[in-house]
Amino acid sequence: MKRLVQLFFAIILIAMLAITTRASFDRSVLEAGPEIWADPWGKATLIDTYSAFLVCFLWMAWRERSWAMRLLWLPLVLGLGSIAIAIYFLIALAQVGDGRWTDIFRRKADLDAERNATAETA
Repeated sequence: MKRLVQLFFAIILIAMLAITTRASFDRSVLEAGPEIWADPWGKATLIDTYSAFLVCFLWMAWRERSWAMRLLWLPLVLGLGSIAIAIYFLIALAQVGDGRWTDIFRRKADLDAERNATAETA
């Protein structure tokens, strides 16, 4: 299952890199921004998307141990969106064992405490 989830996020990462690269050859996001913002659906899509990015970031911040990592991921998520989120998940998946891939949904501090308790009893 871990490999399937990794494949899912790898596809998202590749797709987002491809589409943003293609779009950047057309024009910059700063140039397109006023046109997108003027359209009611453009505005709704941006607000919806950035709301989802912030929800995802809140989970990432809850999961991380240090404020430094939390502060690192905030501008990455707000600036790169799904690209940063896919990278975060791929890193998290690489850090856990195959049989425990769902540990990516647990706080890192809790995982550390569990590992330390296991090591002390061994």
